[in-house]
Amino acid sequence: MLARARLAFDRELTLGVLAGRLGAVYGQRTIVDEEGWVVSFREAADLVERWSGAIEAQVEPGARVVLAVPNGYRQLLATLAVARAGGVAVPVNVQMRKAEIDHVVDDAGATLVVHDTAELDRARRRTLTPPPAVAGPDDLAALFYTSGTTGRPKGVQLSHRALIGASRLGALNVLPVPTAVSALPIAHIMGFSAGLGFAIAGVPVAALRRFDASAVLDLIEQRRARVFIGVPAMYRLLMEDGAAERDLRSVRLWLSGADVMPPELAEEFQAMGSSVDLPGIGPVGRAAFVEGYGLAESAGAVAMKAHVPFPGLAARGGDAVGVPLPGVRFRIRDGELELKAPGVTSGYWGDAAASAAALTDDGWLRTGDRAAPGLFGTVRFQGRSKDVIKVGGYSVYAVEVEATLARHPAIAEAAVVALPDARLGEVPAAAVRLAPGAKAARAARDPEKLLAAAAADLAPYKRPRRLVVVDELPRTGSGKVQKDRLRPLFPTPDD
Repeated sequence: MLARARLAFDRELTLGVLAGRLGAVYGQRTIVDEEGWVVSFREAADLVERWSGAIEAQVEPGARVVLAVPNGYRQLLATLAVARAGGVAVPVNVQMRKAEIDHVVDDAGATLVVHDTAELDRARRRTLTPPPAVAGPDDLAALFYTSGTTGRPKGVQLSHRALIGASRLGALNVLPVPTAVSALPIAHIMGFSAGLGFAIAGVPVAALRRFDASAVLDLIEQRRARVFIGVPAMYRLLMEDGAAERDLRSVRLWLSGADVMPPELAEEFQAMGSSVDLPGIGPVGRAAFVEGYGLAESAGAVAMKAHVPFPGLAARGGDAVGVPLPGVRFRIRDGELELKAPGVTSGYWGDAAASAAALTDDGWLRTGDRAAPGLFGTVRFQGRSKDVIKVGGYSVYAVEVEATLARHPAIAEAAVVALPDARLGEVPAAAVRLAPGAKAARAARDPEKLLAAAAADLAPYKRPRRLVVVDELPRTGSGKVQKDRLRPLFPTPDD
């Protein structure tokens, strides 16, 4: 327990030394069972050391290393290996198209791209004891790329302190070790933070590389899992797959993030779980449901909304209410939420203008959330000021989609809006003004074919689900597109 306490309160902890520290504290306890790939904490530390030797032999300290590897815990461990080798990890989602990944490689100035961790197993390596470059907690640890107002993904700079953050306190966990179930993408800040947090707390994870509702429900039942973490779209799919008919009473805690969770859906899952096992009776009560709020720029969750495990007391409708986590300060200026915390980004890689727009001179992050003060130091979220569409937990910035569509020779201009979707929460839809010429005239006769061609360079979750052709886009007096006037062009089935 003393070693775990030191881990919890070590403010000098970095990603480069984390795997070794966890291996020493938790030993042969399982860190992950990922579809039959079962790894202990000690084995994970050995993997990180071996891979870091292969990376260090190929890059200089501070070099960016793009990890375009399939989703899973290998990507998490490879990120730790890059840090141990003195590099800066750049995890990317392999759902991204080649053009998108190429942009990340070029923008980051990466000197090494890893497409499969097997490459690190085969590569020449050096034994690294101690690591070649001793990074400090405030040094740059990783770049997480997110779309932004420029229409191209931007690299969010995050330090070791930002990424480890409050997760260190998970080492103080003294409860019986539960199993958590997760199918989140590690290249997304929520998935990375969750994996890191579970590891620091010593919680074994049953992980899936791709979300499958039936497989998740099977895992919860078979492992008697105590925790599940996902995005709201996953919860909707679990419900559609028959979650209410499954035995999910082992779950004590449901976790969600990356998008707003409908309160009524959270309550349904609370009722499926339980709060305690009573001798001779079994599971009773309701599970807790906690939503994390955060951005890549704030290294994941910086506030939480808790649905308490008692009937009738969970939030119903209205604004979402956030409670700041330890070390996080909020303020509201001109109706926009700003925050300051150790996890806040130092800026965007190579983009001084975007960094200045996101951060105040005194280091507060402009979140783009509209908010108002709540009771007892809470904050009431009232929507987004940034033009962002939440697709199954992924942030899709309309301007990036618009810029991609407009590169098609038949499209002169595009405007993208969010449409409600029963499964994913929201999906993009596009209104386009065509360029003059025969090609545009042919495209107008087949909008679906035009959409497929224009969106070919976008990741699947970023692609508009619908496209309409208009003669003109409605505009304000200053020339801005009035997107509220575009939404009626996409009637819902109930309209």
